[in-house]
Amino acid sequence: MKRSSLLSFALAILVPSLLFSAPTSPVDVRRIWDTGTHNAFTDLIRWRGAWWCTFREANDHVSPDGTIRVLTSKDGTKWDSAALITEAGKDLRDPKFSITPDDRLMIVCGRRTPGPDTPENFQSAVLFSKDGQTWTPPAIVLEGAWLWRVVWHDGMAYGAAYRARDAGGSRDPNAPDWKLNLHRSRDGLNWEVVSALAVGGLPNETTVRVLANGNMLAMVRREGGNRVGWFGVAKPPFTRWTWYENNYRFGGPNVIQLPDGRLIAGTRDYTPMQTSPDGKSRGSARTILGWLGGDDYTLSPFVVLPSAGDNSYPGMVWHEDKLWVTYYSSHEGKTSIYFTQLTLPADK
Repeated sequence: MKRSSLLSFALAILVPSLLFSAPTSPVDVRRIWDTGTHNAFTDLIRWRGAWWCTFREANDHVSPDGTIRVLTSKDGTKWDSAALITEAGKDLRDPKFSITPDDRLMIVCGRRTPGPDTPENFQSAVLFSKDGQTWTPPAIVLEGAWLWRVVWHDGMAYGAAYRARDAGGSRDPNAPDWKLNLHRSRDGLNWEVVSALAVGGLPNETTVRVLANGNMLAMVRREGGNRVGWFGVAKPPFTRWTWYENNYRFGGPNVIQLPDGRLIAGTRDYTPMQTSPDGKSRGSARTILGWLGGDDYTLSPFVVLPSAGDNSYPGMVWHEDKLWVTYYSSHEGKTSIYFTQLTLPADK
């Protein structure tokens, strides 16, 4: 069945975390940062023999004072702050890592000017570092659009960017839809459109990955219509896409491929999981990881990470035969950053 995915700012409801009956379970889930009032929207990367984690620090989920924190760790146990990136009068949001062909660390993030939520007040920005501590000033790219995550392949950076009618994300079903395009760049600064991604239902947060067979996979969040996520797949040069409606709604979507070819996706899960005494189902929000299977990329969760309320946006890295994960959650009260590693079975 063909179809696609979603976003805007915010969301969350409280619910206890639990494990699916699954082939794996979290190992040593621990809080690694809670200094900011609101710590959220993580990403994780392995670079130069160390772990690097980045996220937004601010007063709350949509406050106008967002800054970017970068942490580093040699062993995943002891974490130190490597950088705090600020820009006066700007809300820096949702940083995502990549590594450039010349071995610099790169961050792409949203850059919002407080005020009326209009496209003119929202931009994408990129930053570069040779050591993870000193960063170039945010350079504006794709003004009016949010380039949500970047992946490098054969010397070229690829990323999907969405344009909303307004940065706040109107959900009026009668209004024009948001636009989602795949872009590419040789330097991370100058971008061109590769293809329009024909995704309806207010598409937004999108992770793209180039798979071992050379195809590109896109995991797209949708904020309109039935709001379930979409997966898209395209062969090089990534101009013709086939879309599949997923069985889950996405929030903070991420997907990686293991060396054996299996695919793992991480997202916020909104599936109702509790029934109150009055017999009414209660909504949930928790961070899940799952296998992707079949030709339509059906998501089969294998673990719910300890999470509730404001949570999700997992960063994932495969290293030394384990899956290493960062995410944020407010299940312990304060919205904080968590880190864990999972030992996965040899097969599903």
